[in-house]
This record gives sequence, C-alpha cells and structure tokens, in this order.
Amino acid sequence: MNILFIHQNFPGQYKNLAAALAAQGHRCVALTLRVKKPTKWQGVDVLPYTIKRKQGGGTHPWLMDLDTKVIRAESCMIAAMDLKERGFSPDVIVAHPGWGEAMFLRDVWPKARIGLYYELFYQPSADDVGFDPEFPNPAGAFDPLRLRLKNLNNALHYPLGDMGISPTHFQAGTYPKKYQDRISVIHDGIDTEQAAPNPEATFKVSESLTLSCADEVVTFVNRNLEPYRGYHVFMRSLPKLLVERPKAHIVIVGGDGHSYGTAAPEGQTWKQIFIDEVRGQISDLDWARVHFVGKVPYDNFLNLLQIARVHVYLTYPFVLSWSLLEAMSIGAAIVASDTAPVREVIDHDRTGRLVDFFDQEGLASEIADLLNDERARHALGANARNLIVRNFDLKTKCLPMQLDWINQLAEMEPGGTEI
Repeated sequence: MNILFIHQNFPGQYKNLAAALAAQGHRCVALTLRVKKPTKWQGVDVLPYTIKRKQGGGTHPWLMDLDTKVIRAESCMIAAMDLKERGFSPDVIVAHPGWGEAMFLRDVWPKARIGLYYELFYQPSADDVGFDPEFPNPAGAFDPLRLRLKNLNNALHYPLGDMGISPTHFQAGTYPKKYQDRISVIHDGIDTEQAAPNPEATFKVSESLTLSCADEVVTFVNRNLEPYRGYHVFMRSLPKLLVERPKAHIVIVGGDGHSYGTAAPEGQTWKQIFIDEVRGQISDLDWARVHFVGKVPYDNFLNLLQIARVHVYLTYPFVLSWSLLEAMSIGAAIVASDTAPVREVIDHDRTGRLVDFFDQEGLASEIADLLNDERARHALGANARNLIVRNFDLKTKCLPMQLDWINQLAEMEPGGTEI
C-alpha cells in the first residue's frame, strides 16, 4: 500500500504510526516543511515542499489565518502534483489539517482515501474562550467572529476526509455533530516502558545541585510558561507552599515564548511577569529552592518526572498535554486543575487530586498535603500508571488501534463528501 503523510512538522503525531507502517512493508512518503532536501526517516521517504508566495498585505485581519493556510495548501498541492507526475499514487493520505496543507489533495488524487487528524474545533462559546477573566482577548466582542472565520479551514477540510481520528474524547467533542460521526478517538500513545518508575533516577539542576527520589521535588511543566497552562496560578501558590514545605524543591520546565492564548505585553514574557509578581513575597532562602530549567531533552525530562513526589498540571479547557499522561505513566502523584480535558484521565482521589483552576491557596494546600502523605502518593501514582498502561499504552493499545484505523480507511470507497 502507498501511504502519504502530510504534516508541516513531520513526523509530529505520526511518529509511531508512520514508522510502524513502513516497517510492515508499506511504501510511506511524507510531505513537510521540516526538511530542506529529501531524506529518509524510519523507512519513510521525507520530501520537502516550499512556500510559493507571500501573504497578501491587504488581507483582512480576520482572514489572515485562512490566507496563510491557503498559501500552504497551494504549495503542498504543487509538491503533490510533482509526486504524481513521477508516478506516485497514494492509496491512503493521512494528514493533519491544522495548517491547511491537505486542502487541495482530493483534486490531485480523487481516488485516494483521506484520513484527517482532528485536533480541535474553535468554538466562540467554548469553555476556554473567556475562561480566565484576568486575560481578556483584546479583540473583545469581535473575537467570536474571528474564531468563526478561523474554522473556515476546518470546514474546507471536512468534506475531504473519509475518516477522522482524535486523541481524546474532549477534543473530538469540540467538533460539530456532523463531524463526530466519522471521528475515532484513539490517542497517539504513551511508551509506558520508557515512561516508567525509576527509583534510581537523578536530575541535574545545576553544577552544584543534583536531585533524586530522596529529595522532596515538585514539578511543573509547560511547553512555554503562560496562563493557558496555569503558570500564573502555580507561581501564585509558591509563597504559601515554600513556607509550608521548607525542604521542597520546585522544578519548572518550559520556555519563555508563547504557544496559546494572549501573548505577553510587547517586550515582556509571562515567565518574568509572574516571577516579578511573587518574588517580593518569597525570602531569598526559599527562592533558592525554585529552579527554572528551561526546555530539557526528553530523557532528562523523564528523569525529572521519575524523581517528582508531586507533579502539578494546570490547563484551561483545551488540548490535553502529553506531559500529564507521561507523568501518570511514571507513577507520579498528580495535582491538577478540575477542568474538562483533565477529568478525562484524573478521577479525584483515585488517579490524582483535582483543584479549582483559580484556587492558588487550595493548590498549595493540596500539594503540601500530598507531600506529607506517602501512602496517598503511592496509591495515586500506582492507580495513575495502571490507567495509562490499560488505556494509553503505545504498543498494546494505541498503535494497534491506529493501524486498524488505517486498514479500515484503506478499505473504504474514496471520495469524502460534497461541500
């Protein structure tokens, strides 16, 4: 079978699926912006496509998102037409439509079966829109209109897809009912053999400090430190937590950039804004136990989770982070926000503890309580790992389901639906 993957950051969510299909003997090709010249990855022929035009200067601000996606779709289509001229005809196309790339591929290969990765549908009335009144969108009353237009990309892709896949029920549930009947909920998968407990793990914070399971470690992880993932709430919990737990080390992973929601004021970072807010409430001695380690290599990241006595995860009602599932797989005791995506995996007092997203005092108390209760930590961590192994394990659960999804897709009559 010929399989074409489309993802601007390939392999992205297809890291395990693409490699497994290539290992089965299928001819796998990927089109991506990530490489500059053809290369081979895990048996997959990875080919570049290049952006062919610049964004129009007179585009209405609400249409800039669609304009960018149409530009990428055109560029990807040109690369696809070149592939077709060279004799490649995919039986199956697997694409993440989030950047628009797959928009015109049905026009290139009308008989291909197309499977789309449904990550999130933007809803003007969604729980994350206006969830945190401290950070109102500068667009104000116009923001629902902007979000409605942002979904034009989703609307244009929907008729192209024969089947869809979404990693969580929360994410699948953001789509309109007419989308949901073709979406299979299958997570990308967690390697529970790699993300596993290790009592011998250590994490080097600095030249003078290496932490281990013998230390009282609290971890907090974001791709970038920002309000959408509760960084501000966590920071505001620290003055109380550091006083109540005088031996605790707080290790914070994340970059200074911006991933989701409102960007920090120009010339500033959310990281520094909330450091400045709480620093005067924390003594120098206590502040020495707060460690910002930036972004870390994956193996070091797992080592950090393996030494964590408590791992904190906060998020708006939005896409669930892999880091939470990895921490659960490792058997960490979790304190997390009581928000919809989190409740899909955290059952209060069984697989973790839930607190109101905005309750910084309650967050500090819950963390301190778990740090003081070894039996509860072990029980919560064991239950969390069992849940991940049972429902999210890459090798025994998710990857077999993904491969079955591909086989079902390949057996369908191609064509999608009419607009």
